Amino acid sequence: MNRKKKLNSILKKRMKKINAKAAPNTKGKYISKAERAKLEQIDAQNSENESITGE
Repeated sequence: MNRKKKLNSILKKRMKKINAKAAPNTKGKYISKAERAKLEQIDAQNSENESITGE
C-alpha cells in the first residue's frame, strides 16, 4: 500500500507542476517603484511636448 501511495503522490506532484506551467499567467511583470517613476516622468514630458506642438 505504501509503495502505491508514494507513486500516486509523485505522479500527482508532476501533474500539478505541468498544469501550473500550462496555466496562463494572469499577473503582469513586476515594475519597480523607480521604474514606474521614470515612466511617469517620460509620459509627462511627452504630454507637455504634444500640448506645445498642438497649439
